[in-house]
Amino acid sequence: MELTKESDRLGKEAIVPLLLKLSAPGVVGMMINALYNIVDSIYIGRLSTEALSALSLSFPIQMIIISVAAGTGIGTNSLISRLLGEGKKHQANNTAEHVFVIALVYAAITMVVGFFWGQDLIGIFTNDQQLIDLTSQYLQIIMMGSIVLFVPIIFNNILRGEGNTFTPMLTMIIGAITNIVLDPFLIFGIGFFPALGVKGAAIATLIGRGLAGLFIMYIVLFGDNELTLELSDFEFDLDILKDIYQVGFPAMLMRGLASVMLAGMNKIVGYYDTTAIAVVGIYFRMQSIIILPIFGLSQGFMPLVGYNYGHGNPKRMKKTIAFGAVLALTFTLIGFTVFQIFSEQLIRLFNKDPELIKIGSNALKRISFAYLIMGLNIIGSTTFQALGRGFPSLFISSLRQIFILLPVMYFLGKIEGLKTLWFAFPIAEVIAFSLLIVWLLSTIKKALYEMGDRSAYC
Repeated sequence: MELTKESDRLGKEAIVPLLLKLSAPGVVGMMINALYNIVDSIYIGRLSTEALSALSLSFPIQMIIISVAAGTGIGTNSLISRLLGEGKKHQANNTAEHVFVIALVYAAITMVVGFFWGQDLIGIFTNDQQLIDLTSQYLQIIMMGSIVLFVPIIFNNILRGEGNTFTPMLTMIIGAITNIVLDPFLIFGIGFFPALGVKGAAIATLIGRGLAGLFIMYIVLFGDNELTLELSDFEFDLDILKDIYQVGFPAMLMRGLASVMLAGMNKIVGYYDTTAIAVVGIYFRMQSIIILPIFGLSQGFMPLVGYNYGHGNPKRMKKTIAFGAVLALTFTLIGFTVFQIFSEQLIRLFNKDPELIKIGSNALKRISFAYLIMGLNIIGSTTFQALGRGFPSLFISSLRQIFILLPVMYFLGKIEGLKTLWFAFPIAEVIAFSLLIVWLLSTIKKALYEMGDRSAYC
């Protein structure tokens, strides 16, 4: 069977080229998506610093929407791949049909919340009426068109569940490039297009995601896939939802942490200067070009570690973990170097406001010290997941992003002010890594012992 051949290579092919081959589609897709995030912010930054701050204030709510979609998608991916592996193709098809319906339900809920309570949501994060008005202009459009956010994310994971990583990459590229092309026309009013400002950025996002959604829906519904969606045969099964969210809910929760972190950061830095809110948004957009490729790497890293753990091959498992750590650290060291040398130039890409440049360049230099550790923390958390230990991964992520970062940021701000609170990032990474390395080494030793490698305890 083809499925057997695919799994066999995880235990036989050379580790380094295989890891790169498995990860490449995810890395490319994530890089394109990161580029879109940066270009989108650059265009909006040309409007005003306030527009950048408004975009930053909308991030936490967008992240919640994306975390719900991504968690559902990951649970779907896991369940479909397991069902196909067990030869249960009908149940796998029914799972795909369930998530199609789930996407529609989530979109309807998001539309209602956005229409009736969009401005109230923004009021949680700031009292500045100008920022509330600007942010709600952007966010309400995004929430009203949320169906085009849910469909590509969830449907991509249907295909990943049957081993297709190339088509999801194309979907991400279609959405990102369309958005990048349309942004200047709709934001600034080039040619016969009206100048819509932040509303134009939201509309460009929806059009890009919409085209991506139509593409992936066509592939899933009419393409030559292992799965076939026949909605006329749809049979509701509560057990399928339970199986999806047994894996999907922890993943959803982990991604939701970023929303809580960003909302907390906006609240803390906004107390000192609303321009600092724009800096937070710029940083997270810039960081994505460094961090998202590591998440792309994880798409190849996780099944390779998990397969060789399950099949009792400690040598290949250890080599994969070591190379994954080196690769992740390489990404973040490049980011550290760039942020240290070109911090002012990077901020100028978005806006030439002297206050923004002053606060932003200082923030990038101090935050980027976290990159000396961050790559290892991310790949360490992924290793826990690959070994079937979901709780340590969730705990470490919570520790890094919420329970250490925000309190340290708050107290540093109280003691030394805005210039110093950015050091909370490297402090949080170092503390989390100290716990992670002890916990992970102990977990790996136990895993090796289970696999018969008694040398781990020598």
